[in-house]
Amino acid sequence: MPAGRNCHIDSSRMNWSPLPASISSLPKAELHLHLEGSIQPATVCALTAEHNILLTEDEVRRRYSYRDFTGFIDAFKWVTSFLREPRDYGLIARDLSEHLLTQGVVYAEVTLSIGVMLLRKQKPEVNFEAILRATEPFEKKGLRLNWVFDAARQFGAEAAMEVVNAAKHCQSKTIVAFGIGGDEMSVATEEFRQVYEQAANSGLHLLMHAGEVGGPEKIREAIEFLNVERIGHGIAAAQDPSLVDLLADRRIPLEICPESNIRTGALARQLHLPEARITDHPLPQLWRHGVPIVLSTDDPAMFHTTLEAEYKNAAQTGLNEAELARLVDMSFEHAFLPENEKLGLRMIRHS
Repeated sequence: MPAGRNCHIDSSRMNWSPLPASISSLPKAELHLHLEGSIQPATVCALTAEHNILLTEDEVRRRYSYRDFTGFIDAFKWVTSFLREPRDYGLIARDLSEHLLTQGVVYAEVTLSIGVMLLRKQKPEVNFEAILRATEPFEKKGLRLNWVFDAARQFGAEAAMEVVNAAKHCQSKTIVAFGIGGDEMSVATEEFRQVYEQAANSGLHLLMHAGEVGGPEKIREAIEFLNVERIGHGIAAAQDPSLVDLLADRRIPLEICPESNIRTGALARQLHLPEARITDHPLPQLWRHGVPIVLSTDDPAMFHTTLEAEYKNAAQTGLNEAELARLVDMSFEHAFLPENEKLGLRMIRHS
């Protein structure tokens, strides 16, 4: 099956002003990255051909175009419907690994949509084995991957508990966290208390998407009810000064994905604007108030972005070279790794 690593990336909204060499040359970590959102158009075509469905790359790119969060979710459902066999997961994991190496990434925590696998009656442990086999060779090339098992909020607490159980059944030290994504306006946060308690008791770190399209109260609930350690997106925090203080004081990072926030319409929704620009993003205000930020791509293929492009976005919001260098460091500091391993990874340089 052909790989999609040489596929076209839409550059229409990317900021192509060069990054300083001192930033682009640094080894990087990425902590908010969905495997299923990394499937490039050429790889989608390869997957569909295996299932006797013929698509062109242009058709896929049109599917990867949306003006709001609902449109993105519909596209995500569509593309993941072609992930039907363990080998499909192996293919996209290999392609993602190759892509990460081009971005100077030496460590990533990659989110897997285990809740979607379970909904589709797949066996997560079998898919996960295929993913591990596909990505193991990349460790010799300088790329280390750990995994986040993710539930969909709209599927409810019982389905989320099944995701925690799946993580336990896989018995892999590379599964470092449990998180919840999906529609944050669906199920009340407090309904997931027992799920997060079980995840913590299983030794997993705790994550949640919050304050992406929902208000700052969703972030506060995730912290107070579920004891989450990092917040996915969290851009709504900028609306609540006391919440910003809490995040800074408790050193709770926001996993910020600027291009995603633009393309899903999440930033425009938070700002009550018909359309938002990258210069409207609250990243610099949050950063300069002392909130830890880890910069990521979220769903890079679906948002036509790369990690380098996100650092260019951060520069476009007003961060200077010293701040960008510190931003690179943040993703290592807040990785779910022992301190000595973080230091070792930061010493790596790609040739």
